[in-house]
Amino acid sequence: MIRKLLPILGITFIDIIGFSMLLPLLPYFVTHFGVSAEVVGILMATFSLCQLISGPLWGNASDRIGRKKVLVISQIGATIGWAMLAFAHTIQWVFIARIVEGISGGNIGITQAYVADVVEPKDRARAFGFIGATFAAGMVFGPAGGGLLFARYGFAAPFLVASGLQLLTLILTLVLLPESRAKPADGEAKVGLREMATTFTNARFSPLLAQKFALSLALYAWYSVIALYLAGQLNFGVVQTTQYFSGFALVNVAINGIGVGKASKKLGDRVMSLLGLALLAIAFAFTPFVHTALTVAVVMVLFALGGAFAQNGITAMISNAATDREQGTVLGVSSSLDSLSGIIAPPISTGVLSRYGSPFAGLPSLVMSAAGLALGIRNALTPSALKTETNPAASK
Repeated sequence: MIRKLLPILGITFIDIIGFSMLLPLLPYFVTHFGVSAEVVGILMATFSLCQLISGPLWGNASDRIGRKKVLVISQIGATIGWAMLAFAHTIQWVFIARIVEGISGGNIGITQAYVADVVEPKDRARAFGFIGATFAAGMVFGPAGGGLLFARYGFAAPFLVASGLQLLTLILTLVLLPESRAKPADGEAKVGLREMATTFTNARFSPLLAQKFALSLALYAWYSVIALYLAGQLNFGVVQTTQYFSGFALVNVAINGIGVGKASKKLGDRVMSLLGLALLAIAFAFTPFVHTALTVAVVMVLFALGGAFAQNGITAMISNAATDREQGTVLGVSSSLDSLSGIIAPPISTGVLSRYGSPFAGLPSLVMSAAGLALGIRNALTPSALKTETNPAASK
């Protein structure tokens, strides 16, 4: 399995190094234009709105024309968008750059569909864990590298390096990545836009998608506010924040690369996801009490465990509920929930922080992770739960 995944893992690794250079810097970059913390949330929401529209469409296109072509389009857009950030001198230009990248985006769902193409259903949680570990490994180097470049050269340097790395992924995709999706045979039914639109009402997917939505709201609320939270609770600046992101990524590498596969095999994807949501709820409940390196480390580990178990478990169940011809469309729709969450959650969490202070920054995430846990328990108690686990729909 690892051999089959090596090309996509390598490309993803380089991609995430570039992306993670930007993640901890963007809030500081935006606020240095003299705007409020709420504008950070609005910028993230704008990017997510673009991905909400484009993600399912690119996923559906990948079912029709292949994963590789869609990944190439995504990489071209990211290269242009990140280069535009390096030359942005107004907040309006920053918004335009993020819109360009958002419209061309959708590579998360396509990457997941690619993985689903090349591994057996029983191995998908483990394979998604490897993708998660690759994401985390890239984030070990990206934030640290971005922080060093910023400290020496200012904001433009990490944005230009990130754009160059994205160009490298484009070249590697064209040269090294084999196509995983065969061209549909003549007469084979294609997944159309109507099927994409009805995914949310399909009994195979709707309970899992509702749970995924609650999880995404919790995570995006936290991602959008974490840099500001660390500044408020621990007086972190740019360098300390990037160091935190790198440390968090190291923990994630181990959990996604080793822990997810073992937990999935021992507990099953459903129980693993429920455990993850419970750990997330505990982590967010603990955030008001973080004032030292030890307490921030405790929250980091709980959040890493919870996020990895919940994300990979739910994604594997969604993938296993889909047929081979639906993978791109269904996982694209699933990733659109991340985008929708990115629209809804950041203004809420940044607004809570601005109004009530950093101790309450995790409250929206606590509510949503608890809701996801409740939905997961309800789903597990329904008669159809075992069917999703055993994957009757994913026949060849």
